[in-house]
Order: sequence, then structure tokens, then C-alpha cells
Amino acid sequence: MTNHAEIARQLFLKGYNCAQSVFCAFTDVTGYDIDTSARMASSFGGGLGRLRETCGVVSAAALVLSVVKGYDDPADYEAKKRHYALVREFADRFKRKNISINCSELLTLAGLHPESGGEPEQRSEEFYQIRPCPHLVYDAALILDEMLQSSMTAGNDI
Repeated sequence: MTNHAEIARQLFLKGYNCAQSVFCAFTDVTGYDIDTSARMASSFGGGLGRLRETCGVVSAAALVLSVVKGYDDPADYEAKKRHYALVREFADRFKRKNISINCSELLTLAGLHPESGGEPEQRSEEFYQIRPCPHLVYDAALILDEMLQSSMTAGNDI
């Protein structure tokens, strides 16, 4: 099995934003190439364009779940319910591990003082040492792997 968690962490350390790191780690699952994946997830970094709202890794996980088990028929209420339940399951599991799914709260818990908006920070050795983000992208991809593996072993259509 592919170690999506380590791939996601390595992508973040290469300079991809948090959402790109998670979504791009799953190219073998989504079928998108890395360039397309990076573009699709680029807006979600920093809690949606650095607004510090829902953490980009959570948004990227929802995007992976959309590709794998999204619904396309607006009249299929049962598919919609199942899909939203998967997204909530991911968010609950992530929250149990990390206390929050909110970018600002996650950074504050790490002792940082996040500001909303503004320019993205330049990546440096210090940036990587003080940010919880490498750990968060790893956790998000690990949870997704667990969910996808669990559904495959149980024979569920996820």
C-alpha cells in the first residue's frame, strides 16, 4: 500500500501548501496528475487562501473523498447523506487527533499567532521547525488511508 502520509509530508516540505500536499499525495487514487492536483487544491492552503478558516488538509481530504465517492445526481438524497457522513467522519477523526479542524486554532495550539490574509510566508528551516503543518498533512493523509483501506477490506463502496 502506498504511504500517502509520508508522501504528503514530503510534498509539504518541498513547498506545496497544506491542501496541495494532501491532495497531490493521492494522485494514484484520484487519477489526476500532480500538476492538475496542485492547481485544484491551491486555493485551500492557509485555511482557504490564508483566511485561516477550515484547515487546508481537511479541505483536501474532502476533495479526495469527493473524487472517490462524491455524488453527481442532485436528486440522490441517499448518496448525498452517505457522502456528507464520510466527510464528517474524516473531520471527527482529525479533530480527535488534533483538537480542531480550524487553521487559526491549530496554529494557535502550536504557540503561533496566526494572522488572517496577507502574503504567504516564505519557506525556511525555521518555518518548518515551528509549524504544525507537516504533522497535520501527515495525519490527514493517514486518516484518509485508514478510511479508504477500511472500506476496501469491508467491501464498502467508498
